[in-house]
Amino acid sequence: MATITLTVPEDFKKDMEEHKLIDWAAVAREAIRLKLSQLRILNAIAAESKLTERDALELGRKVRAGIHEQHVRAYGV
Repeated sequence: MATITLTVPEDFKKDMEEHKLIDWAAVAREAIRLKLSQLRILNAIAAESKLTERDALELGRKVRAGIHEQHVRAYGV
């Protein structure tokens, strides 16, 4: 198995030290495994997509504008 070094903020380390029974390396491995699984799925979807980068950016802009409009209607913000 390969070894990596992980840097965490001091407050994380302090909290982790309060929970010494937890296998933090296992927690990190599971988080990495989950993220890699998600990336594999996204890559598979993207490989089949006919959407160009420009189209994707425009779609994102339209989605954000729609969400903003919903908030304005719902909350008057």
